[in-house]
Amino acid sequence: MKIQSRFINRELSWLDFNARVLQEATHSSVPLLERLRFIGIFSNNLDEFFQVRYATVQRIVQSEKSGKKVFGGKDAKELLKSITSKVIEQQKESVKILREIEKELEKEQIFFVNEKQVLEEHKSFLKEYFIQKVSPALMTIMISEKETQDFSDNQAFLTVKLSFSSDKKTNNQFALIELPKELDRFIVLPQLGKNQYVMFLDDLIRYHFHLIFNFFEYTQISSHMIKVTRDAELDMEGDVSKSYINKIVESVKERILAEPVRLVYDKDIENDTLDLVKNLLGIDTTDSLIPGGRYHHRRDYMNFPELKSNELHYKRVDAITIPGLSLEKSIFKSIDKKDFLLYTPYHSFSYLIKFLREAALDPEVTTIKITIYRLSKLSNVASALINAAKNGKKVLVQIELQARFDETNNITYAEQMQAAGVELIFGIPGLKVHSKIGVIEKVVAGKKKRYGFISTGNFNEDTAKIYTDYTLLTSDQKILKEVNKVFNFLQVHYKLKKYKHLIVSPHYTHNAIVRMIKQEIDNHKAGLPSGIKLKLNAITNFEMIQKLYEASCAGVSIQMIVRGICCLIPGVKGMSENIEVISIVDKYLEHPRVYIFANGGKQKVYISSADFMTRNIENRVEVAVPIYDTGLQDEITDVFEIAWKDNVKARKINGTVQNEFIKNDLEIVRSQWKIHDYYSAKASYED
Repeated sequence: MKIQSRFINRELSWLDFNARVLQEATHSSVPLLERLRFIGIFSNNLDEFFQVRYATVQRIVQSEKSGKKVFGGKDAKELLKSITSKVIEQQKESVKILREIEKELEKEQIFFVNEKQVLEEHKSFLKEYFIQKVSPALMTIMISEKETQDFSDNQAFLTVKLSFSSDKKTNNQFALIELPKELDRFIVLPQLGKNQYVMFLDDLIRYHFHLIFNFFEYTQISSHMIKVTRDAELDMEGDVSKSYINKIVESVKERILAEPVRLVYDKDIENDTLDLVKNLLGIDTTDSLIPGGRYHHRRDYMNFPELKSNELHYKRVDAITIPGLSLEKSIFKSIDKKDFLLYTPYHSFSYLIKFLREAALDPEVTTIKITIYRLSKLSNVASALINAAKNGKKVLVQIELQARFDETNNITYAEQMQAAGVELIFGIPGLKVHSKIGVIEKVVAGKKKRYGFISTGNFNEDTAKIYTDYTLLTSDQKILKEVNKVFNFLQVHYKLKKYKHLIVSPHYTHNAIVRMIKQEIDNHKAGLPSGIKLKLNAITNFEMIQKLYEASCAGVSIQMIVRGICCLIPGVKGMSENIEVISIVDKYLEHPRVYIFANGGKQKVYISSADFMTRNIENRVEVAVPIYDTGLQDEITDVFEIAWKDNVKARKINGTVQNEFIKNDLEIVRSQWKIHDYYSAKASYED
């Protein structure tokens, strides 16, 4: 069978995933203002896709290579065309959906107004708002065809065309206005009766062109929005005398001037204005030109203002308590008795913060070690670690400075922690450290004892509110001895460690997973219980897919919940007929990685930081931990089964028709709601 018919191209599969996000903006089960936010998530995802994946394909085209081996049999040039075509269709669909949402909002007495629809009652408010807040922040640049101009990456601009007519001819002057990042994109105008009004910052600026360009006696003025996306790859080559931090800082700055990979523009823009912009950018044939509507940078909808009706938002849900674990008592004493599983956002991330805070104060604690990938902007994790260092604890932090788009944030905290006496390590050349692990050492009655945590998600309190992730809290000395080995490897790269319990990338994950898949094949042939259940963000590694195909052909039942990219094609007779794949997109972002193997009746359950992607298996430091507590094993499999039965937010993933909602006559199961009920019942029962 040809390679094209065995795998779905990862870039096109990713676009199918983003289409699932866009579906949420149309779904009647989603409150109206949440639907707007899904438009924002869709747009933000697309920005990052062009910065990273599209840019990668473009670099291969520019190197005059075909890329067929990398892209699952697709030629890179053809792939660029396919991507652009698919994105244009999705952009059209998103504009259509936005119009429908706006009509629905009008029924709720919420109105968008542009510069031509301003009511008399709002004029003085808008003028004052512009003069006090907007005008001082505006960057307005007059340009000509002979000049060069830098466009900030992923930032929205208004192009302005000023026309000057005389008896003989019309002359044009052009300008660019960058929308200030520090200002809210949406301005809530004074309420009139029960009516609420919202105005785009862009339209507020348009409404005050007469104040901005009062130096010019123009006869006509027009304005259209554009947005430029640039290649986000960091250039880490260069002066060997520079520190790693300095190299990252300089590379992030240079990203602003990187090659453009996408230009999104208002389809009504005049040809001469568009040509000028393309010339300024040096747009060539491999750059993606995406015609759109009047408004771009729609990721700003992620921060759409809270408006009057709670019915237009998801109801706020309180976190559920974990029986046996209290925010008012010692976490250490609880973990001494048994393992606990934290599943955010159903449970509060505060349990982990409390654990670190307690470690910072406990006189018996000597050492804290943790890996950090993405910190929140105001990080209680970083604060607790700094607190511990100031209390004389030895604190070791592996911080990944190349966590894409969070480099600046991580650098800021790295410098603060370093100043407080925290020992920092910055990873291994060629390997990102993506594992989510921590170990705390205490000396109790003269003996060393370890406590720790292994997670599927970043130690980030912001994302913990919207990402579902597992964190194991444990005092299992055998597991924690191996977690400590991972830190030893991070400090001394050339010394490989051996592990009996953990599965660690880049040296062991591939072989360990393949070995367990092979065991399921052998068990099935021997008539023993067999089966594989996987919950992943993505599966792109061809070798791993081939092994799953092999298991399917041997008769092993495989159930997969894959949120994002899925290069595997399920349900093909003679190749993957025993594999089923679904994807769930809902209120929370499904983020945990879970591996469940029937193992002849002695079930193996792992939680992990690693997806089945080549980068996670070969190019990153990742950790999967076995769950030995049978109660916690049951908890993970119960949650998997609830998700598998979802018939409200689950979509079919296959090689032909993508993203059909799963519909059946069974009991209605919206899994994220049902999982909340499951944990609520568990908490009340065990209390």
